This record gives sequence, structure tokens and C-alpha cells, in this order.
Amino acid sequence: MTEEQSVKLKAFLNCFVEYPLLTEIMGDFDRLRQNRLLGGDQQCMLLTGDTGCGKSHLIRYYQSREQSEPKGRFDSSPILVSRIPSKLSLEETVLQLLKDLGQFGTTTRGRSRITTDSSLTHSLVELLRKKQVELIIINEFQELIEYKSAEKKQAIANRLKYISEEAGVPIVLVGMPWAEMIAEEPQWSSRLVTRRSLPYFKLSEDPVHFVQFLKGLAKKMPFDKPPKLEDKKTSISLFAASRGELRALRHLINDAVKDAVLEDEREFNVQRLHHSFTKLNPQVRNPFELPLNEIKLSEIEHYSGYNPRAMSNDDALTNRMFSENIPLKELLKKKG
Repeated sequence: MTEEQSVKLKAFLNCFVEYPLLTEIMGDFDRLRQNRLLGGDQQCMLLTGDTGCGKSHLIRYYQSREQSEPKGRFDSSPILVSRIPSKLSLEETVLQLLKDLGQFGTTTRGRSRITTDSSLTHSLVELLRKKQVELIIINEFQELIEYKSAEKKQAIANRLKYISEEAGVPIVLVGMPWAEMIAEEPQWSSRLVTRRSLPYFKLSEDPVHFVQFLKGLAKKMPFDKPPKLEDKKTSISLFAASRGELRALRHLINDAVKDAVLEDEREFNVQRLHHSFTKLNPQVRNPFELPLNEIKLSEIEHYSGYNPRAMSNDDALTNRMFSENIPLKELLKKKG
């Protein structure tokens, strides 16, 4: 791979396609940062969505966009993005936040017997002030409250509330759909003033939304002119291949674009999508080789869930469910 090819591919693989819902969510982030200047109780936010819906990509884009803008402040970190660590505990989460702020040596410090939860929290609050953090975004938040008793969930809610109030920084909790359980805690039921969900694409509800995304993605491709991904046959085949899941859609398109760039093609031939699907799904019938009237589609019906009253941990999590594969005409009849 040449350096030029590498640059083109990295730019496309990391590109962000903004559409109305994402614009609104980033506007929510901006509003939380602005409201913090008014003081008082900090307004916070809950953002949920199933696996592959694009939550992490959105967060990374927002952080990189804000960090790249000159603020005229030395050693500041306006957006702190963290995620729940592999060791699921409140202490480890505070340690991870410290580490993400550049506090090195927190792993050893966290193991010290004389280090208390309160001293770690105090250190975090002080560092948040020093770094002039305007917004904390905690990803994969559901992992911290899964399989926890009501008492432990309340302790988590109390600690996050304390950090937010003492540092004067709003918090965005991001996670799978059942992260909403935190909203049941009295400390957070009114504090989460904004609650958003990031859905999969659904042709039965908003086919235009899907087509607009394909157009936006095509414009980001490293070719002389954008391919017509929005053409009916191509767009329906792409939906059939991904079932509306953003991650699956991007994996397929990314692979096809990579092959085209490595062969120094100036234009993107949509036939490459056919080849990439076969490569990635050798045991599945390829929608790109079927006539439009023979393509069958499936879309999300129920998102993943969590039942805290399940008899065992193995039964607590429920998988997402997709509809049966049906022709396009039948799928569109479900609209409304």
C-alpha cells in the first residue's frame, strides 16, 4: 500500500456523515456545555442505542471536532470521553476517568490500601477543574449497572451526581438500551433532562433517511465523483445486506472502497459491493446478484434488552430481534 493510498483510506474509514438526528444530539452536547456556565445543578443526558448504531463513532467525532478548535487555554480538555473499564466497579471507573485526563500512575494508586474512594473522587474533581472540562461522556455505561443490586446502583448514581456537582460539569451517559435503568434512580430521574436514542435505519419508517445517509457517504469517498449509492437497486441491496445496522453497512462499503483504492481506480464501480459481500458472507445469498423484485429484506423489530429480575445472569440479557425476510413492497406496507 502506498502512502497516498493509505491517506485516502484512513480519511474515508474515519469519515463522519452528519444527518439531522446526529446534528440534534451534538446540539444537545453543546447546550449542556453552555448551561453549565449558569451554575446550580448540572443538567445531564442519557444517550442509548443498540450495538452497531454509531454511538462511539459520534462521540469520537464530537470530541475530535471540539479538541481541534483553538480555545486559547493551556492544557485544557473541554471534552472528556471515557468508558467503563474491564473491571466493573465504581472505584475502577473513577480511576479510568483520572487516567483519561492524563493522571498517570492511577493504576498503582488505586491499589493502595490508604487510598480511599473519597480521595480518588476528590482528585478527580480537582483535575476536572484544572483541565477546564466542560463535558464528561461515559461510554458503555450499562456495563457498570448490570447485575448490580438496587443499593449499588444508588451508590453509583450518588457518586456521579457528586462529581458532576462539585466539578460543575454535566455528564452524558452512553450505552445500550437498558442503560435507561439509571433513570430510575431518584438522584438521576430529574437530572437527565435530555434522553436520546440512536436507532437503526428502518425502511418501513423513514426510507429517505437511509438514502440521504448513502448520498452523504458517497460524497466522502476518495474518487473523482461520488457513486450513485442511492440508486434503487444499489440502496435496497445495501439495506438487505446490513438490515439497517450502521456498523454492518460501513464494514461492507469500507471493504469495497479499500479494494478500489488499492487498485488505483478513479471511479467506484458498485459491482465491487457484490464482490465484497461474497467475500464477507460466503455462505449467504448475495442480494447484489438478485433482481430487485427478488430481494428480501429484514429490519429491526426489537432491540437488545436486560431483565434485572432474571433467575440467572445468562438469562438476563436478551438479543435484538429482526423481522422475517420479506419483499420490499411488503416491508413498505408496514409504514405508518
